[in-house]
Amino acid sequence: MKSDDAPAPPRTFLIDGTPHPAPPLETGLYVTATPIGNLGDVTLRALRTLAAADLIACEDTRITSRLTRHFGIEAPLFPYHEHNAERQRPRILAALADGKAVALVSDAGTPLISDPGYRLVGDVVAAGHRVFPIPGPSAVIAGLSAAGLPTDTFLFAGFLPPKMVARRKRLAELAAVPATLVFYEAPQRTADTLADMAETLGGARAAVVAREVTKAFETFRRDTLAGLAAAFAAEPDPRGEITILVAPPEEVVADDDALDTALLAALGTESVSAASAAIAAALGLPRRKVYARALELREDRE
Repeated sequence: MKSDDAPAPPRTFLIDGTPHPAPPLETGLYVTATPIGNLGDVTLRALRTLAAADLIACEDTRITSRLTRHFGIEAPLFPYHEHNAERQRPRILAALADGKAVALVSDAGTPLISDPGYRLVGDVVAAGHRVFPIPGPSAVIAGLSAAGLPTDTFLFAGFLPPKMVARRKRLAELAAVPATLVFYEAPQRTADTLADMAETLGGARAAVVAREVTKAFETFRRDTLAGLAAAFAAEPDPRGEITILVAPPEEVVADDDALDTALLAALGTESVSAASAAIAAALGLPRRKVYARALELREDRE
């Protein structure tokens, strides 16, 4: 008969049916990256962490359970996402106060990247508990690594607003940022977003649409924003996870006289809006700046 003080059996996980030990963890929150598609991308450290955790907080237990079942991990799962975070956060803090090890995962990739986990991390730190990063897959980094765009400086901007006016306003704010821009997008909005990017950022800017990265139907489509916008407008909505990457704006070598000459010629036959869009795309300038100058030239002419 077992004593109440008997040590718990060692935790394990499976790789190809072979058990591997998962040593006990220190008390703390373990921010654990999981695969973005291919289960083979999970790290050994992540498997040891998930197997040894007292609780695994995840966006969707149905999705995370596929990973835990595949690797024979038996740690209990419970949902933690933007809709129940206020209610569940005290449960996690209480577990940490009780000396537990809690793993935080998202449906795919690295937690806190385009999800609300940063609030939990802030509260855990404020409560005096340790936070352990368990790094691994990220769609942002995977997309950058294969896109062929500059990677020395980049800005991850997450999901753009779903409505056109708000989306274009946000893009205009980012137009002049001297970095490769990285976005996530829903498949059904990809064509509209590319059209707005071509209009707002300039159709001549190089861009890449990465789809289903690390999965069986992984694709990287490389073109200008105008070319990608036209291609996706003519096709059914893509399926799967979408990452859009846009090259930094090129340094403008055209002087003010060249801009004015081009605008005056275009304003002879086109509206301010159409002329601004065309010249901004041709010269690689922010549309907002070109539009403002076009208004000034029209007023001077009148």
